[in-house]
Amino acid sequence: MSHAPVVASKNFGMMAEFDDHQLLIKAAGAAHAAGYRKMDAYSPYPIHGLSEALGQAPTKISALVLLGGFLGCIGGFALMCWIAMVAYPMNVAGKPLYSWPAFIPITFETTVLCAAITAVAGMIALNGLPQPYHPVFNVERFKRASQDRFFLCIEAADPKYDAAMTREFLAQHSPEVSEVDA
Repeated sequence: MSHAPVVASKNFGMMAEFDDHQLLIKAAGAAHAAGYRKMDAYSPYPIHGLSEALGQAPTKISALVLLGGFLGCIGGFALMCWIAMVAYPMNVAGKPLYSWPAFIPITFETTVLCAAITAVAGMIALNGLPQPYHPVFNVERFKRASQDRFFLCIEAADPKYDAAMTREFLAQHSPEVSEVDA
């Protein structure tokens, strides 16, 4: 019993180029409505409403930042309590060892510090960075994505993807459709 060799696809997907961000949002919404799920959009600046048009779930970064800030707050307050009452107990001017108003500045600073570190680390992790190579870089016209062009790429890994049908679908929304090599 012999098996046919599995040939890896050299096609990453199809990419459409747009001159205007409104056309990109419209095409992304149409692609999502048509059943495409594995797709991404590229633009020179953030576009309000694009993630909704792509059907992306809300980001988890805000919950991570809240958790990081909460842990920083608890950690900073616990650190100040430990320093003042255990490690270096000092009676200054008859004040009690547990003088919580003096702990507020450090507690605030550790809250902000831990929230900021969590925001940066969470953004890097959730965005899948670092990513020094991506197949869309193989498309010559993609260089303009950081200048004045907008791109929508539907990946070949999408269950609905068919090269001819996807090209035809994208051609309805953009005159410039390119195949993205893996």
